[in-house]
Amino acid sequence: MSTSTLSPAAARSRLRALSLAALGVVYGDIGTSPLYAMHAVFANQHHPVPVDPQNILGILSLIFWSLVIVVSLKYVTLILRADNRGEGGIMALIALVQRRLAKQALGQRLIVLGLFGAALFCGEAIITPAISVLSAVEGLEMITPALATWVIPSTLVILFGLFAVQRHGTGRMGDWFGPIMAVWFVILGILGVRAIMGAPGVLAAVSPTYAISFFAMHPRLAFFSLAAVVLAITGIEALYADMGHFGRAPVRAAWTLVVFPALVLNYFGQGALLLAHPELTDNPFFLLAPGWGLIPLVVLATVATVIASQAVISGTFSLIRQAIQLGFLPRMTVLHTSSQERGQIYVPGINWTLFVAVVALVLAFGTSEALAAAYGIAVTGTMSITTVLAFVVARRRWRWGLVRSSLVLGLFLVIDLAFFGANLSKLSDGGWLPLLIGGLIFIPVSTWRRGRALLIERLTKDKLPLADFVPLIEADNIPTVSGTAVFLSARPGLVPHSLLHSLKHYKCLHERVIVLHVAVVSQPYVAAEKQVRLSPINGRFYQSRMEIGFMDTPRVTDVLDAWASQGLPGEPASTTFFLGRETLIPSKRVPMARWRQRLFIRLFRNARNPASYFGLPPNQVVELGAQINLE
Repeated sequence: MSTSTLSPAAARSRLRALSLAALGVVYGDIGTSPLYAMHAVFANQHHPVPVDPQNILGILSLIFWSLVIVVSLKYVTLILRADNRGEGGIMALIALVQRRLAKQALGQRLIVLGLFGAALFCGEAIITPAISVLSAVEGLEMITPALATWVIPSTLVILFGLFAVQRHGTGRMGDWFGPIMAVWFVILGILGVRAIMGAPGVLAAVSPTYAISFFAMHPRLAFFSLAAVVLAITGIEALYADMGHFGRAPVRAAWTLVVFPALVLNYFGQGALLLAHPELTDNPFFLLAPGWGLIPLVVLATVATVIASQAVISGTFSLIRQAIQLGFLPRMTVLHTSSQERGQIYVPGINWTLFVAVVALVLAFGTSEALAAAYGIAVTGTMSITTVLAFVVARRRWRWGLVRSSLVLGLFLVIDLAFFGANLSKLSDGGWLPLLIGGLIFIPVSTWRRGRALLIERLTKDKLPLADFVPLIEADNIPTVSGTAVFLSARPGLVPHSLLHSLKHYKCLHERVIVLHVAVVSQPYVAAEKQVRLSPINGRFYQSRMEIGFMDTPRVTDVLDAWASQGLPGEPASTTFFLGRETLIPSKRVPMARWRQRLFIRLFRNARNPASYFGLPPNQVVELGAQINLE
C-alpha cells in the first residue's frame, strides 16, 4: 500500500516502523564508529594528536562539523535526492549517468570512475567486518588483560558464524536489528551524557572556531588528523545504498532524531573523559562505562558490530547483482532468501570470498588500530567519486546551473579530497590495502565490460537484419516442425547465431519462431505488465523484447504468459529455447592486451549457465556451440 493512501495516523506509524528498521540496516556501520574513531585520533602510531584541552576541543569540533556537513547536508539532504526510481547507491548513480551520457566519451569515463568507486566500496565491505568486530571484542582486554589472547580467536568464530548464516537470509534477524540498534544508540547517548556532566565545558566544541583554531595552530597535524577523523563518518555510503529499502523519509528521520544526537553525545563524552584523564587514550569508549557495565557493554558492542557487518555484506550482495544486470560482471548464482522481499538475496561465491578476505585481514593486522590505517582511503575515495557523479545528476537531472552545481558540489568535493589526501599519508601503513583490493576488483570488472563490448561487436559484425532474413528463408521452403522456437539474441533486429546454427544442423523451422532480446534498463524495476513486447514479422516469425530493471530477477519463462495474452498461439510445453554456447579464442589483432583477453575468456567460461540464470526449464533448452575468434 502506498503511503499516500494511508491515513495520517497510519502514515506516522509506518514512518516510525521504517525508521526503527533503518537504524539496524542503514546506520549499523556509522553507529559503531565511536568504538575506534577517538582512539585512532589520539593513539595512532604515526600522527598522534597530543592530548591537551585545545586539541581535544579542536578534534571534537572537526568530528561534529564533519557529521553536520558531510552526513547531514551532503548525504541526508542532497545525495538522497539522487535516487533512481527509489533506489540509491553508487550503482544507481552509474545507471543515471549511463542513461544520460552513455553515448558520450565523458559518460564512458564517468562510468569507469563509478565502477572504481564501486570496487572501493567492496574493499570497504571487506574491512568493515574485520575492524568492527575486532574493535568490539577488544573490549575483553578492558575486563582483564588475561583475555587478550582470546581476542583473535573470538573474532574469527563470530565472523564465521556471521558469514555462515547468510544463506538463510536476513529476514528474521532483520526484525531484531532495529530494536537492538535502538538500544545501542540510547546507550551511546547515556554514556556520553554521563561523562559530559563531569566536564560540561566540552560542549563548547560545537563552535567551529575550535576546529579553525586547531588548523591555525597546528596546520600539518590538523591535516593528518583528518585521516582518523573520517572514521567518525564511515558507513555513509550504506546510508545512500540502502535508501531503496526504506525511502528517504525514514532514513532522514532516523538520522535526525536518533543517530546524530547519540553520536554527538558519545563523542563529546569521550572528549570529556580525556579532558579529565588525558592518559586514557587506549580505549576511551569502553572506559565511559561504569565497572559493572563493562561486560554487558562488550556484549552489546559485539552484537552491534555484527549488525553493522551484516548491513555492509547485504549491501555488497545488492551491488553485485546490480553490476551483473548492468553488464559489468559475468552471470553468477544469486539466490533469493525471501518469498516476500525481492531485495533479500544471497550470492554464495561472493559471500565466501568476503569471508576469506576478512579472515586474512584479521590475521594480518591483528588489531583495530592497525586496520584503521587501511580504512579511510576506501571510504574517502568512494565519497569523492559519489560527489563527482552527483554533479552530473545535478546538471542533467535537476537542471541546476553551472554556478550553483559548482559551488555546492565543489565545496563537498574539496572536503572529500581533503579527507582523501590526509589518508594518502597512511599508504605505507596499510592504506595501500583498499587500493589493492579496489584494483583487484576493478581489473576483472573493466576487463569484462570491455571484452563483452568486443564480443557483441564481433557477434553483430556482418549480421543480417532479421527483416531481410525472413523473406529469404521463407522462399527456400524449409520443412516445418510443430511447436515454438525461441532464440535469444544479444542485439535486437539481427539474426542470432543460434538461429543460423539451428538451420545448419536441423534443416527445418518450427511453426512459430521468436527472436527474443532481453534488455536490462537503467531503472531498478519494470512493472510486469510493461516488461514484454511482441511484434510479428509475418505469420511465422516474431520479434520480442523483454525489459527488466537492474534490480529485477530475469525469468525468461515469464514471457510465455505475456505472449499468450498478446494472442500468440501455442502451449508452453511445446516451446523450445535455443541458446548459443560460444567458445572464445584470443587474437593478436584485438585492441585489448593478450592477458586481458585470457582473463575475459576465463570469466566468460566460468559465468553461470544462461539457461539456469534465465530460469529456463532444462528439458526445453537446446544449446548450440560455436568457436568465435575475438578479432
